[in-house]
Amino acid sequence: MAKFFEEPSRTFNEYLLVPGYTGEDCTPDRVSLKTPLVKFRKGEEEPALSLNIPMVSAIMQAVSGEKMACALAQEGGVSFIYGSQSIESQAQMIRNVKATKAGFVGSDSNVSPESTLADVLALKAQTGHSTMAVTENGKADGKLVGIVTSRDYRVSRMDPATKVKEFMTPFEHLIVGGENITLSEANDIIWDNKLNQLPIVDKDQKLKAFVFRKDYESHKGHPHELLDSQKRYIVGAGINTRDYAERVPALIEAGADILCIDSSEGFSAWQKNTIQWIRDHYGDSVKVGAGNVVDAEGFRFLAEAGADFVKIGIGGGSICITREQKGIGRGQATATLDVARARDQYFKETGIYVPICSDGGIVHDYHITLALAFGADFVMLGRYFARFDEAPNKLVTVNGNYMKEYWGEGSARARNWQRYDVGGEQKMSFVEGVDSYIPYAGSLHENVGLTLSKISHTMCNCGCLTISELQKNAKVTLVSQTSIVEGGAHDVVVRDEKFDARKK
Repeated sequence: MAKFFEEPSRTFNEYLLVPGYTGEDCTPDRVSLKTPLVKFRKGEEEPALSLNIPMVSAIMQAVSGEKMACALAQEGGVSFIYGSQSIESQAQMIRNVKATKAGFVGSDSNVSPESTLADVLALKAQTGHSTMAVTENGKADGKLVGIVTSRDYRVSRMDPATKVKEFMTPFEHLIVGGENITLSEANDIIWDNKLNQLPIVDKDQKLKAFVFRKDYESHKGHPHELLDSQKRYIVGAGINTRDYAERVPALIEAGADILCIDSSEGFSAWQKNTIQWIRDHYGDSVKVGAGNVVDAEGFRFLAEAGADFVKIGIGGGSICITREQKGIGRGQATATLDVARARDQYFKETGIYVPICSDGGIVHDYHITLALAFGADFVMLGRYFARFDEAPNKLVTVNGNYMKEYWGEGSARARNWQRYDVGGEQKMSFVEGVDSYIPYAGSLHENVGLTLSKISHTMCNCGCLTISELQKNAKVTLVSQTSIVEGGAHDVVVRDEKFDARKK
């Protein structure tokens, strides 16, 4: 007969953390959220890649694009650029992220000398940027011949047909930096010369980037930026188990720092074959995560196959209907705990620590802290990040409210059959995700900052200053349905601030 698990399948919403002793030195400002991203020998070596915050963005069309990758790396996390697109377009996204050094911004507003004032105004309306590079071919990587800012023209006194070459600030009047300049040196030039921006060019005068005065404070405000040895943002990429022989080399050449097999179910021969191909061709130099699994057996399989981290979760995402469609999955809390125990046992036997990622089932911020307490090293989030300005999905209005479109990779809209394929016919037989809307939440920086503050404060309540301490010392209690109700506002009439405002 079938194997039955005695433990019920539970979610994070069914648990609470119990406070531990908080010493005088246990304050939120002293909490470290640094956590390993890839496997290593614990106690003997450092991970090749670590996160400064325990958050990565999901491998989804509606979540992880170029802007998300840069914004999340600024905060200390990693985005995995979605793989449900052509190999070249995904590789180009990776190249664009890697071309953005911390403080060095690629030019997205470019005109040629033959462009007109009308073109400049139209581009300004489109991008919102008043500083524009003038290159010979009008492209971001062209030879820089000048710059146009709002100080170079007066709309009321100039013919819209006036050529850019007639009112731009020519190259010979510009102060520029060389391509090997450091951010500190660039900022010194900006401040010493009272500039608003500094163009960065190579030896052939081709434009490489800009450094802006306004970004100085922004850079200082991101102390946990996740950067490689060349001060470029760390970025990941999703791959599938079909075209890896063509996709992986292109992504590595483009500069991807880490890969992850994007699949709804990872306990398969296809994932093992994919990892083996990467090891045969790149050894351990290319880092690759695998998943998803929901039990100890699935973890052990992927760890022994050579995965650098393992993702946990089937059917727990807010737009995932795998459990409804196929009756397969497991509650995220139970799955995370089971896999964490298997990870610890694997480490005890081999000396190799394989980080685990809880993917899905995160509804409230405190669920992240619970996932970490249950043994996860970091979490992967979709809905959470899809709400922000930096996500590539559209901002729309629904019944007068600002919303963002959000769809699953298993939806008909994504058409990502590779993620749900089990080696059969190359098409989607049925959907495992929905197309939906979620409330718009503003910028990533402000929201992630609030979430991390909650995590840090909660860890202090538990008497822990690091994630490893939380995993070891956290106390967790199962709660009843009545306790869940008791945990929110109850037995009162909550004031409606919007209604109060209208009365005034």
